[in-house]
Amino acid sequence: MKVVETRADLAAARAALPGTVAVVLTMGALHAGHEALLRAARAGAQSVIATIFVNPLQFGPNEDFDRYPRTREADLEMCRRAGVDLVFAPDRDEIYPGGEPQVRVSPGPLGELLEGASRPGFFHGVLTVVLKLFHLTRPDLAFFGEKDYQQLTLIRRMVLDVNLPIDVRGVPTVREADGLALSSRNRYLTEAERVAALRLSGALRAGAAAAVRGADADGALAAAHQVFADGTTGVQLDYLVLLDPDLGPPPGHGPARMLVAAKVGGTRLIDNMPIDLG
Repeated sequence: MKVVETRADLAAARAALPGTVAVVLTMGALHAGHEALLRAARAGAQSVIATIFVNPLQFGPNEDFDRYPRTREADLEMCRRAGVDLVFAPDRDEIYPGGEPQVRVSPGPLGELLEGASRPGFFHGVLTVVLKLFHLTRPDLAFFGEKDYQQLTLIRRMVLDVNLPIDVRGVPTVREADGLALSSRNRYLTEAERVAALRLSGALRAGAAAAVRGADADGALAAAHQVFADGTTGVQLDYLVLLDPDLGPPPGHGPARMLVAAKVGGTRLIDNMPIDLG
């Protein structure tokens, strides 16, 4: 496995990669969910690139950029274990050589809803760095986790709208045995907060179970909301919605997606789950 830190070294190493090339874009602090992405990329392409870059553009002024976990050596070991060929781990100046970018990618109307409403400018920062890294790594395929479902949806839309020849593939969310979705921010949770955080996946499962019993969209959503009805201490619900798979209005029947976000203690968590209505 080769590790490079500059755009010039990346270009030279990328030119030497054979066959189809897959990329997994990360901010480091890798866990088993990232490993699933890396292994999916390894199975789907002849060469695999991973990027490690904590992107300042997607953090708000009161968010956790400075304390976001940096675990470079452990991250590189996971990449080796998963069979990555090339790791690009640049610093801020390498990605933003002109300083704060004057031109950013607009995520459109969807980017101002849900996560975009709660974290203004978030998806502008995400799509800007993703587009930059796509240009630098020139992949044939890109693998993203379904846990960040709105992000995945917007990246697919960006690739379509700007005519990038990249096949964007989603990988199902990896969960702990008790249902908690894996996240680099889970390490912030105290023991009590971790128990409280199970309300997110519990709400999604309740909504999915109601749909299996024949509930419509309103019924499935009501069942999910009931999990938060007792006002669990330390959990502040941001949103809990049921939409179609492209995050438009919920369908009358068929595939749908339920998404939830909540602040647990001082940590903001998100989760989602596919649901089949009717």
